[in-house]
Amino acid sequence: MLNRNFAASPAARELCQSLRGQRLSIYEASLGFSIAVESLGDSLRLTRPAPDESAAQVRGTPLQLLALVGPDPDNVIRRGDVQIDGDVEVAQQYQKLLKLLRPDLEEELSHWMGDAPAHRLSGLAKVAAAYSRRVAGTAMQNTVDYLAHEKGELVPRAEGEALFRDIERLRDDAARLAARLTQLETPA
Repeated sequence: MLNRNFAASPAARELCQSLRGQRLSIYEASLGFSIAVESLGDSLRLTRPAPDESAAQVRGTPLQLLALVGPDPDNVIRRGDVQIDGDVEVAQQYQKLLKLLRPDLEEELSHWMGDAPAHRLSGLAKVAAAYSRRVAGTAMQNTVDYLAHEKGELVPRAEGEALFRDIERLRDDAARLAARLTQLETPA
């Protein structure tokens, strides 16, 4: 699927050429699944990773690894949801390459089952994903509210922000007072 999309993207062809001979290993810990992606210069090859042959390694759960191809992969990495070992630049270049080669899943499904069923299945998947995000967001908000208001384990956001504003104001006041004292101590 990925190799079919090279024809439509000169940037992907150029990036693939620059990655020639470089390998990225992807490890999924909970299932013990691993795969290596290697650039052959004009295409990609998927193989089983051999120890110490990859320039970079990416580790995470299936959902964390899928989030890397989502709308905000940098946030997934910043949060530490996935671990990247080895040459981070190679991992970033593969991320860019996979973004450029991202297949249209609805189009790929239409080759197997026809346009109408593929469109219907794609729409269903989008609705399911949106529903899952809504449910996860609601569950997270309910948990935060419970821990903040019922258990008292967390400080509610408004109270925390007010506290930080008060601390900043106190810090600024203390700095102004120190400057004024220094000014008064200096003989005229």
